[in-house]
Formats: sequence, C-alpha cells, structure tokens
Amino acid sequence: MSAVELRDLFRVHSTPEGDAAALQGLTLNIREHEVVGVLGPSGSGKSTLLRIVAALDRPSAGTARVFGLDLPKLSERRRAEYRRTQLGYADQHYSRALAPELRAREQIALAASLRGASRGERVRRADELLEKVGLGGRGAAFPAELSGGEQQRVAVAAALAHRPRLFLADEPTGELDAANADLVYRLLGELVRDEGCTALIVSHDPGSERVADRVVHIRDGRLAAEASREGGGDEEIVVGRGGWLRVPEEYLLRAGIGSHAVARLEGETVVLAAAGTENRGVAAEPASLGPVRPAGVVAEAIGVTKRYGETEVLTDLTAAFEGGRLYAVTGPSGSGKTTFLHLLAGLETPSAGEIRVGSETLTSLDRESRARVRAREIGFVSQQPALIGFLNARENVELGLAVRGVTNNERTTEALVLVGLAERVTQRVSRLSMGERARVAIARAMAGFPSLLLADEPTSRLDEANSLSIAVLLARLARETGAAVVCATHDPVVIAQADEVLPLH
Repeated sequence: MSAVELRDLFRVHSTPEGDAAALQGLTLNIREHEVVGVLGPSGSGKSTLLRIVAALDRPSAGTARVFGLDLPKLSERRRAEYRRTQLGYADQHYSRALAPELRAREQIALAASLRGASRGERVRRADELLEKVGLGGRGAAFPAELSGGEQQRVAVAAALAHRPRLFLADEPTGELDAANADLVYRLLGELVRDEGCTALIVSHDPGSERVADRVVHIRDGRLAAEASREGGGDEEIVVGRGGWLRVPEEYLLRAGIGSHAVARLEGETVVLAAAGTENRGVAAEPASLGPVRPAGVVAEAIGVTKRYGETEVLTDLTAAFEGGRLYAVTGPSGSGKTTFLHLLAGLETPSAGEIRVGSETLTSLDRESRARVRAREIGFVSQQPALIGFLNARENVELGLAVRGVTNNERTTEALVLVGLAERVTQRVSRLSMGERARVAIARAMAGFPSLLLADEPTSRLDEANSLSIAVLLARLARETGAAVVCATHDPVVIAQADEVLPLH
C-alpha cells in the first residue's frame, strides 16, 4: 500500500526576476512503513518536495496524496490537522525546535500532548523515548546543558512523541560532526521502524543511505536515480522519456565537464568527456586577487584557555598558522572549534594566553582596536553568513567592503571572479543555489584581501559536489593569495584538502 503518492509534480516560484522551477515533473511513490532517503545537490528541489508532503506548500501542477488525502485540495484547517496528527518533523536546526526554558523530558512530553495524552502518559512516553535515544539520565537537562548531538536526539524524540504515521527529516545532521551524525542516523532508523512510521529523510549526506530501505536522488526537480536494499544497493540512473538522464554532479566536476560534453559509444558503454578544451571542474584555476603575500606565520595562539563559567572549552592551546596554507580545525560538536575561530578573529578574548595576528597581540587591545585589526587583516565566513537576499552578489560584496571602509569596485569584481561567480555577479542572492551563496560569502570575506581567512563549517549545508568545490577553492585561495585559511570543520572533503589538521578534544 502506498503511503505517499507524488505524480508529475511541478512547483514554480514567481519572483520579480522571473519564474524558477523547483520541481519539474517529479514522480515518486513511497510504501507504508518504508524508510526513503532523498539525496541531491543544493537547489535540486529536496526541500520543496518536503514542504509539499508536509502540506506547507502547494504544487503548481501534479498530484500529491498522503494516506489517501489529496493535499492540494485540503482546506487550511484540514492541512493544519494533518500536520498536527499525522506528521513528525525534524530539521537540521535542532536548537530552533527546542524551547530553551524546558527540560528534555518536558520537550518530549509537550509534543506527546498533541494526541491528548494524560500527564502520566506523556511523562511515560517521554521517558521511553529518552531511553531509546540513549539519554535516559538526561531528562532534567535544559537544551543549553546538552551537546549538539544530544539536542538533536531530543528533537527527534519530540517529533515522534505523538506517534505520527509519517516522519519527515530535513538535513537532520547538517550541523553535527561525523560521529554524532552516524549516531543520529542509526537512532532514526531504529526509532521510525520501532514506531511503525513511514519516513522521508532529505539530506545531502550519503550517511543517510545506511538507514534507508531505498534512496532516491533528485536533480533539477526530477527523479534522477535510485537504489534499494532489495536491489542490492546498486544505484540506477533513471532514464526519462526521450533519453533524458542526469549524470551525478560530482562525476562531472571530477571529470572537468562544464556546460558542454561529448558522448561516444564504446561497445556497450557510453563515455562522456568535456567538449573541446573546456575544463571547469576542480582543476580550473581561479584568478588571483591582489599581490601574493610573503610566506610566514600570520596568526598564533599561545597557551590559550577559554572558560565559560565553570566550563573550560579550550585548555592551554598553542598553534601557529602560516600564510599560503589551508588548516582544518577538527573535533566533535562542543570541542571548541567555533570558539577558537572567534578568538582568532578577536570577537572574543581568551581567559588566559595570547592571540597574535600579524604584528598585533589582540589580547592586549580593546574592542575598537581589535575591530580595526579585523577590518584590515581578517576575513570571517560564519556558519550563517547573513547575506542580504534582495541584493545581488556584487552588492553583497560591496557592502562587506564598505563596512571595512573600502570603496573599490575592481576589488569586488576580482573577488567574485576568484570564487567562480563571474557570470552571476548581478544575480540576486535569493536566486542563487546554496553552493553559490557559499561562494558569495567567501568572496565578501576575501575582497578585503585579508592575511587570515577564517571559515566556520563552510560546507555544512552543501552536497558532496559543492563541498568538494568549496574545499578545493579554499585550498587554492591560500596558495593564490598567500593568506592563512583556517576552517572549523568535520567534513572529510575539507580535511582531505587541508595542508595541516588541528584536532580539538
């Protein structure tokens, strides 16, 4: 029996710059109690698909039925009732799903009340789920007292507390390190099967494949490939009418295939290659930005300790960062990666020890003096880079320069060319893919020609192809500009490109 039936699904978004199709004739059936993973690059339509199945959005055309309900035809009241009674939902921003003033047990018990359970039933249900996610002894903890992985486990338990028939997860491990991501996926698989749910897990992380009965790949708003346990797990490319098919983007990237390719038949094998001399894959060299800085130590942490109240996040940490090199700062969630980047940027000060950038000792400077050093020497790419959606790529970079007191249009253009956005400079940021937005954020940080570039989880929300592209770009930025590039990351793709790894524990 089908739980979810999607047929010829289209979703077109209208904007002042024209219409954009997020889904283009997608067809997908999910059996009751089946766990399906949906993979695809940023901008492929994964989140739009999830919003339609959650009755948060309506398709422009096509059919969307869940448990026999024709979702587009439901009234707003019926749609709200469907979400309240039939759905469980978890996304990557677990902190948003948890009320900071409620303890873990109360978070789950509150969700259980959606089905009108008595107080005793709600508490028993909460304790049962806490045990299942390995947090039986943490029911009295507030979210701030839990690690990122523990918070996400509480959020998942809360999403299942009211015994939904359909569980939806949108990038549930996007903000977690590899170890916590593996744990969350394992628990997800066990929980949804124990609860008898049908599950749809949207992700760009191939780790989700391990818990799915079937994995489907979406590209350009259509079903591109799928693999099932019953079929042995081998991925099959879906061939559409007329021979339409979609080659995995990471294959094209590694093969250096850009906008054109040639195909030839060798026996029973079809071979694709870049057309002519075109090569816009990972081997493409970016333009340079300004004069190359001389090599040498750009930044240092000397005996750095950082405490928050009674909690010691970093202890007696010493490290040096040389220009022209890419550094990966690694460690599990809560190990202090982001805190360390904030210290290097002068956004926070250590409890003990020194931070030096160039000839300046940041720990001896006041807030305003640190800000001047930051404007002159440091570029920072945060996890949420706060780009302005209604401005185009060039305007976002120019705004970043203006904050630094620089008005140089040539530098703006150079930075955008450097990150591979020469053809997208006038495109509104809200219309760019996630990978392109990540490049705009990097261009904005690099346009000031910093000697130290700090990037906090720069690939956390990207698919494998875009992660590889950004990792290669960061490594080349270090070589091309002579800057020291320091990334807080748990992404093995970035770690593989790094010249040096600094593990935190």
